[in-house]
Amino acid sequence: MQYRDYYEILGVTRGADADEVKRAYRKLARKFHPDVSKEKNAEEKFKEVQEAYEVLRDSEKRAAYDQLGRDFRNGQQFRPPPDWSQRFGNSGSQRFSDLNGFSDFFSSLFGGSGFGAGGGQTDADAGHLDVTVEEAFAGTKRRVTLNESGRQRQVDVQIPAGVTEGQSLRIPGIGGRSSLIFRIRLRPHHLYEVVGKDVQIELPLAPWEAALGAKVAVPTLKGTVELTVPAGAQSGQKLRLRARGLPGSPAGDQMVTIKVVTPAAQTAAEKEAYERMRRDFNFDPRADWP
Repeated sequence: MQYRDYYEILGVTRGADADEVKRAYRKLARKFHPDVSKEKNAEEKFKEVQEAYEVLRDSEKRAAYDQLGRDFRNGQQFRPPPDWSQRFGNSGSQRFSDLNGFSDFFSSLFGGSGFGAGGGQTDADAGHLDVTVEEAFAGTKRRVTLNESGRQRQVDVQIPAGVTEGQSLRIPGIGGRSSLIFRIRLRPHHLYEVVGKDVQIELPLAPWEAALGAKVAVPTLKGTVELTVPAGAQSGQKLRLRARGLPGSPAGDQMVTIKVVTPAAQTAAEKEAYERMRRDFNFDPRADWP
């Protein structure tokens, strides 16, 4: 089994804060997403980026991963320390496994991490259940494996449409077993960011689209819609697509944040076009500075 340097995969330092890690993930997720990427091995790269972010965004997983130290390099042969299962996770008779296609390296470190479960009729914390944004929107069913006192059993968890980050799902106990409480955790998405029931997306615009206005096809979880961008739109300006967020009563909205992207001037003609703009526009973006 090969060691995976999650910091190297995301291109951040070990001291990177949560915002740096998130920005790096979103940039790489857009680059390698299989639906749009033309990069070689895009799907494999995308999975690596997803896995790295899954660990580094979670303070508990990241702290445990950092315990491995700096002695290993990406691709080096690796085996977890013999006492790893005791050092990471809570002791408990029940363990939850929802590995969702992650690598053997990830599974060896975090598969079956402990979540305590007492006996009797009390509720037991079964840990996090990771779902994609699309699954949260449409609902889905997930089969998970529980390790109870060395014996495994499988549980089907029905995830209703419209679940949100941190929401608890209670699965009634069977045959005298404790009821299970799963907490929803949304997997990061290369386009969408979910806040409560609202979905946020960044909309890149060319300068002329922002200046003159435009009709732009914008993806939503319900399908693509045509959004009218008003003339004179500015970076950071927000537009609302009502009821295009997660379903519910009421449904969430989709918030579209404009980002004006300036094309690079590489040819003589392109540079001349910018020169003409500088001459023709009486514009000083810092006019209100002292």
